[in-house]
Amino acid sequence: MSAHRDALAAGRFLRVVNFHNTPRGQRDVLYDELARYAKRFAAVTLAELDGFFATGRWTSDRPGFVPVFYEGYRTCHDVAAAVCDELGLAAWFAVCTGFVDTPPAEQEVYARSHDIGLTAEELAMRGERIALSWDEVAELSRRHVVLPHTASHAGIGDVGTDDDLEREVFEPKRRMDAATGQSAPAFVWLHGTQWGMSERHDRALQQAGYRYQISNTMIHRIA
Repeated sequence: MSAHRDALAAGRFLRVVNFHNTPRGQRDVLYDELARYAKRFAAVTLAELDGFFATGRWTSDRPGFVPVFYEGYRTCHDVAAAVCDELGLAAWFAVCTGFVDTPPAEQEVYARSHDIGLTAEELAMRGERIALSWDEVAELSRRHVVLPHTASHAGIGDVGTDDDLEREVFEPKRRMDAATGQSAPAFVWLHGTQWGMSERHDRALQQAGYRYQISNTMIHRIA
């Protein structure tokens, strides 16, 4: 907590706003909410985040915010990204790569068994695709930031062996990098675990090549 207080006192903070599913029927609600943010805040690109960590200074005349959309739902592309594009906002998409890899007919079962919430709209789709495709992940990466949220929506308590780390930390980055032609810059654990809670898990993120870890309360620059 002292690190949080020191950062806030020094003005070194950005607002991270977390979203999960964004149903088509709620598109106008999402638009209105993000439009209110857009009037008061400046959405943060990866380059701006890099600059902020390098200098400790924010160059915009408005405070920064980072809209993060979790799990990797198809609506991240069809609804959230489309709204952000209309508003000129840079968004961050934290994707469970195992969800994307699952065949469409099995995605509902996968979601139910991995604590990925579904809306009534998706439950009515009866076997249609409800996760992003890899082509959509690649498309999003050209305008926004995409990053792994583990493979299977896992927290550090679920990842105890080397095989677990390979599956949930290393392979998601390789999978995403291959799809986008970029280097995924950040990683998020289920429950938003912060940097410094487990030396072993921190070291794995370093070795995998991530530059940032997003937690419930902070964005951590990985040394």
